[in-house]
Amino acid sequence: MTDVDTVTDTTEAELDGLLNAAVAAAPVLAATRPSARAGWLRAVADALDADAERLIPLAAEESHLGVPRLTGELKRTTFQLRLFADVLDEGAYLQVTIDHADPTWGMGPRPDLRRMLRPLGPVAIWAASNFPFAFSVAGGDTASALAAGTPVLLKAHPGHPRLSVATGDIVVKALRDAGAPDGTFALVTGVEIGRALITDPRIAAGAFTGSLKGGRALFDLASSRPAPIPFYGELGSVNPSVVTPSAAAARAEEVASGFADSMTLGVGQFCTKPGLLFVPAGSALPALVATRLAAVAGAPMLNESIARGYSGALGELASHEGVSVVAGGEGGDAPAPSLLTTSAAEFLKDPETLTHEAFGPAALVIEYADTAELQRAIGVIDGQLTATVQAVDDDPDAAAVLPLLAERAGRVLVNGWPTGVSVTWAMQHGGPYPATTSVQTTSVGTAAIDRFLRPVSYQGTPDALLPEPLRESNPWSLPRRVDGVQER
Repeated sequence: MTDVDTVTDTTEAELDGLLNAAVAAAPVLAATRPSARAGWLRAVADALDADAERLIPLAAEESHLGVPRLTGELKRTTFQLRLFADVLDEGAYLQVTIDHADPTWGMGPRPDLRRMLRPLGPVAIWAASNFPFAFSVAGGDTASALAAGTPVLLKAHPGHPRLSVATGDIVVKALRDAGAPDGTFALVTGVEIGRALITDPRIAAGAFTGSLKGGRALFDLASSRPAPIPFYGELGSVNPSVVTPSAAAARAEEVASGFADSMTLGVGQFCTKPGLLFVPAGSALPALVATRLAAVAGAPMLNESIARGYSGALGELASHEGVSVVAGGEGGDAPAPSLLTTSAAEFLKDPETLTHEAFGPAALVIEYADTAELQRAIGVIDGQLTATVQAVDDDPDAAAVLPLLAERAGRVLVNGWPTGVSVTWAMQHGGPYPATTSVQTTSVGTAAIDRFLRPVSYQGTPDALLPEPLRESNPWSLPRRVDGVQER
């Protein structure tokens, strides 16, 4: 698959060869010093940056996303590759812990115990449609998995096949030229490949960003294997936002503008798009948001499949009893933004339907009578990636709802908007199901590396037989906790 104008499905024989190569590469990657793998990641980032003039127009042609957006996204992609290289250089991600033998230990004599994290082995990653760079071939899942020392088999998204092949070729060449073993990374294509990957015993984990239906099917397959494996799926989120009465009174125009900008960013095709807006009953906010949306023109969606899915979800929402259309209401290939409204009382009658994600430029405004009704409405919402509160300082209504929102979301924002996820050390991009299938993990930020590692303790093991990070001499110069004391 080196000709980007001719993308063919991976055959069973090709997949078998790629899986065997990944299995052969796995112990080599696990034994490679983090500093060497850091060099591999930086080499991939440099190669992608060097080919930006070819990649960005190709991405724009296949995704309908503009060149400015894609330029920034490629920058994010190479930034996160380099950030994970920094994680490897720092070394704390291995969580090396050493407890020397202690005959006076409080609960009885303690043996020599040494613990660290090790790579899981080859992993399968599914690229997303809405971020053709940052959540695709060389995106965050690939970066974190390679950083962990696990070979990657990347299932390309059919929404940008030629870009995927071009990017995959760059990644493979950059890794090889930097000294990584063959089998470290491979790109695969085809509808049936997903099932073959997640059920193959050579795959040790899966990572997915996409629809609830597709992700749940893969999750079920991963769980039903004779030996189940971890599956880190990001499946869907409507990302509720709450405006307190004080915030609505103090800065309604600002809140309406910020919400409209966030919900229409990228034609509403962000997993963190705020899709629910709770406002005090009688507030001017619905009208203010509608006015703002009227100035936003319709734009092409990523592809026909997403446009059809959005039209269907929007139609179901608009036709629901108790829901009124304030602006838009039409789907199509280039839909104008849509705003719908209902009351908290109506919302509480059928929260399952009214929290169904419409992946596109639509949002539902829910008017609540008082804080108690708002709390009841929040209480029926399931797991989310984000939850937002627009409030004022020392706002008692914000204090009343923040704990409820933190129970349901992986990231809670105050006086901000959730689109524009930062790639950093403290980022949490995950949440309770159905936002993700693994509430303890993140798919963005440096902690994403933890998904592809597992802990192993060595007891009473001679120094010469220990992995290098656990040896007394600390040959990799890693930060370690020794006898309860953190050392650098």
